[in-house]
Amino acid sequence: MFLIDSHCHLDQLNYKTLHSNIADVVNKARLHDVKLILAVCTTISKFYEMKSMIGCRNDVLFSCGIHPLNINEPYNFAEMYRLASDKSVIALGETGLDYYYQQNNKAQQQEVFQEHIRLGRILNKPVIVHNRCATEDIIAILCNEKVSECGGVLHCFNADCKTAKKLLDIGFYISFSGIVTFRNAEALRETVRYVPIDKLLLETDSPYLTPVPYRGKENQPAYVFNIAECIAKIKGISLINLATITTNNFCRLFHLDMQFYLNLDTKSNNKFEIK
Repeated sequence: MFLIDSHCHLDQLNYKTLHSNIADVVNKARLHDVKLILAVCTTISKFYEMKSMIGCRNDVLFSCGIHPLNINEPYNFAEMYRLASDKSVIALGETGLDYYYQQNNKAQQQEVFQEHIRLGRILNKPVIVHNRCATEDIIAILCNEKVSECGGVLHCFNADCKTAKKLLDIGFYISFSGIVTFRNAEALRETVRYVPIDKLLLETDSPYLTPVPYRGKENQPAYVFNIAECIAKIKGISLINLATITTNNFCRLFHLDMQFYLNLDTKSNNKFEIK
């Protein structure tokens, strides 16, 4: 079985007392059939640190971008273009809008979000979108910036079927995290039932949003297995079928050679094969 953690802040895990190093995290994930991880950055400076920390591995891919809560940190659009052009970088983000924590810089958030989408269109790489209390503006910008030309995913989805439909109508993928396992998340589980299986991705958003039965502990990529178990039950399909479908979805969205990753051997020196 082959599962993918489509959104993980791998550089933010606890390497002091919980994990020895990146290899330790990856090996723990593999023991739970999580064999590919997308490491997502939140600032350009952290991208350099994350890339240096992880190194060149064929079981970890990268996304490059600026989280809406970090847009006050200086960045250069040309620099982001250069970094995102690397073959190991398969997406732009995490980008988007967050009006919950920041209300006074909406225009600036929107401008940076637009730049990510424009860069995604130039490079033909999808965008990974964060949304908090900004659904209407998110949808409007995605449509106005012709995001369908590069595609993307609304990560850590925690909204209703109506919002999901708006995203699906523009060809977006929807990613579910450990929230779907929470006792009080029946409304979200209803959304999982609604979203077509061929538009669904799995993620941990590690080190946040730890799924049941590990609530209270730090999240990690291995726990995608528990999220997948929950969603498979909701969808009424086998775990193996869910793993196959979501892996295919991930590879389709991010323009990857699925067969290469199905044959992935972490001990090999194979390079990335990006279409």
